[in-house]
Formats: sequence, C-alpha cells, structure tokens
Amino acid sequence: MINYEQNPSYLNSFLDYSTTILNKSPNSVKEYNYDLTTFLRFIKIHFKLTDEEDFSKISIEDISISTIEKIKLDDIHAFLAYLTQVHHSKASTRARKASTIRIFFNYLTVKANLIKINPAQNLETPKLDRRLPKYLSLDDSKKLLEVASNEDNRNFERDYAITTLFLNCGLRLSELVGINLVDIDFSECKLNVIGKGNKERTIYLNKACMKAISEYIAVRPKNAKHDKKYSDKALFLSERRERISRRTVQYIIYKELEQAGLDSRKYSVHKLRHTAATLMYQYGQVDIRALQELLGHESISTTEIYTHVNNDQIRNAVERNPLANM
Repeated sequence: MINYEQNPSYLNSFLDYSTTILNKSPNSVKEYNYDLTTFLRFIKIHFKLTDEEDFSKISIEDISISTIEKIKLDDIHAFLAYLTQVHHSKASTRARKASTIRIFFNYLTVKANLIKINPAQNLETPKLDRRLPKYLSLDDSKKLLEVASNEDNRNFERDYAITTLFLNCGLRLSELVGINLVDIDFSECKLNVIGKGNKERTIYLNKACMKAISEYIAVRPKNAKHDKKYSDKALFLSERRERISRRTVQYIIYKELEQAGLDSRKYSVHKLRHTAATLMYQYGQVDIRALQELLGHESISTTEIYTHVNNDQIRNAVERNPLANM
C-alpha cells in the first residue's frame, strides 16, 4: 500500500491523476510512487539537502515545488547514472524510471501548472538490450502438456487447463488468475481478460482450450468461498476453494517443467507467454498486428521481439538461394 502521508502534496496529486485520468492500474501507480520516491531522495542528496546516510530513510515530504523548479536535465541524467553505478540497475529499469519522470514533469508543467519549464522534455529513454526471448520448442511444449495431463495429479484437470491456456493464448499470469467464469463465452469460444492498464481484450479459444476448460469445470469445486477476491466467481480455484494465487500457478508450472526434464531456472510462467507468441508466429503464420492484439501489447515494437527466426529458418534461407547448386 502507498503511504501517501510521507509524500509531498504535488506527488499525491500526480498519483491521483494517474489513477483517475490516466486510468493506470494500482500496480502501475505503486511503481510510479516507488520510482519518484527514489528520484526525489536522490535529489535531496544531489542538492545537499540531507545528512541522512541511509537512503531508505530519506524523507521527501519537505521537498518543495521551488526545489523541483531547480531540477535540470543534467540532474535527471545524474540520477540515471547513479542507478547504474550504485544500484547496478538494468537498462530496462532505468528506462521505466525515465518514463515515469517524463510523465511526472509533464503533469507538473502542462496539467497542474506548478512549474514553468519541463526539464524532462528532451529526456531520452536508455537504449535497451535487444535479447531474443527464451521459449520452449514445439516438442518441449508437447512434453509439458503431457506432464500436465498426468492423472496421478489429483488436480490434473485444472493444471492441464492452466498450462493449455498459457501455451495457446499467451496469457499473462495476472490475466489467468483473474479469469472469472462469466468471462468465458462458450457459444462463441472466446474469453475476455483484463490486461495491463485495466485494458480489456478478447481472446478467441481454440478446440484444445475449450476442451481443457470444459473438463476442468466439470470437476471444479461447486462450493467456492465467497471473499474479497470473489473466489466464488473465479475460474481457477486452489485446494482451499479460493481464487488461485499467482504463487500457486508459478509453483504448478515449476513442477511441470521439472517433471518434463526442462530447466526450471531457464523457463518460467512468463516464458510460456513467449512460447505461445513464438509458436503462433513461426507455425501459424500469424500477422504481427494480430499477434499484437492477442498479446495485448500497446506498442508494435514490443511484439516484434517474437518475429525472430530460428537457426533452421536461417539454414533453409541459405539452402533456398537460387545460387546454392551452382
């Protein structure tokens, strides 16, 4: 929970704006608060406004707007350098904080009119490393599904349905645990999920998904608990008849990977999302725009990481060169 009492009023106003106007999710607002608290604590050190040596104990409540007005682009660059040198932050972490700072200063200048000059106006995003996503091969995906369907597991119908949805639909972990029974349209074979930023999207379910869900619902406990998580409405339930938790789902996939002889340190729930996207692109000839919509990506550039090619495709491209047999 965000401790608003320790924030300056303008920061709380920005967080309220992010919630009500930008419609950011609670997790996004929490990240904004964390990023800006870190930034403002650095500013107090950078401007020599504190003698506190413990970074986590530096208070930001007394940072006035007049201090904010003194911040220049160079000070923001110094903060990003501090993250690199002291915290050894990855480029993706620095990129997120740079984005937060841009949104924050845009609010202060354009929306709230609290400062006249936006020091983050020309702030660039740190260049990200372009790494190929890790994913299961088609054969390894089949091994995982075979393990998930093992009837020795008393919850095999549930676990198989979970694994099937991950590998066929590319769901995020939060999206899967948030599925309610009413979100499934059996007549149209589709599912509505709530993704990042509280954005709703429709996912069409293939025969494997529909079969797995139907077989699980047939054995799903009928007396689910009614609680603040609306467990009675949830599709997937834990053994305690509550909405299944993220940690439980992560453990299920971890055990399946181990039993399938796959490296559980290399793969994870999120890697199954990568797997679904990669298999659809490589084998299903899915248009990248359709893939973007399916995965719920805001930017097409995020989806483009799945358009990588494997070594066999590269080899085939060389072999098919019309000069190959000259």
